Amino acid sequence: MNRLFYDLHIHSCLSPCGDDDMTAGNIAGMAKIKGLDVIALTDHNTCANCPAFFAACKKQGIVPIAGMELTTAEEIHMICLFKRLDDAVRFESNFCKYKIKIKNKPDIFGNQYILNENDEIIGTEDYLLPPASSLSLEEAYTLATEHGGLCFPAHADKISNGIIGILGTMPEKPYFNCVEISANASANASANADKNDFIRKYPSVKGKIILRNSDAHYLWDISEAVNYIEINSSPNNGSPEMIREQLFMFLKGD
Repeated sequence: MNRLFYDLHIHSCLSPCGDDDMTAGNIAGMAKIKGLDVIALTDHNTCANCPAFFAACKKQGIVPIAGMELTTAEEIHMICLFKRLDDAVRFESNFCKYKIKIKNKPDIFGNQYILNENDEIIGTEDYLLPPASSLSLEEAYTLATEHGGLCFPAHADKISNGIIGILGTMPEKPYFNCVEISANASANASANADKNDFIRKYPSVKGKIILRNSDAHYLWDISEAVNYIEINSSPNNGSPEMIREQLFMFLKGD
């Protein structure tokens, strides 16, 4: 088995809360410096910078995953990941009808830059991205899975926008094989302790895969090579498609 060092929750400069330096090229470059093998771009309620992100990761030899941090009608943040870029683009196209249209005010909320593969700004998103969509938790889960996606709760250890903080427990339906807790700069022992504390505090997550992602909004927040998943293929030898396939199989419990 081979270790796959990951960070599956990163924001680009398209998220208004993301720093303007969070370009696709800078994200991939920082992930390379930090020794990560696979990273996911998960901007708020959009996948528009994923094509640029895929191009940037290819240059750095990092496996990219197209994703989105979706906000449900209940204000729960969900990570939606897709094995194929085309699936993510198709998902976003169908998800757009559920967005609440509120004009962005960049001077208040932040810029929402859309990039090309050269990190050049080719457009902006006019409507504010983070607000809740009109999709319920179950509807969001269904829409993501219908497009071949993997869906799990983001930062479930947080009160704000965390599934347990909002619902009081982990629901039985929809069933999530994974749950994310917040990352920090701790060493392996501390990270494992955090996971164990989380499971003791919330027994409803027992038996689930606990992921630690950065939720990075600044380059320095991107995870170090600490959290990993073990797969059969080597990150140095396996194709991005093969690695994504094995990663998704693991996260889905297949």
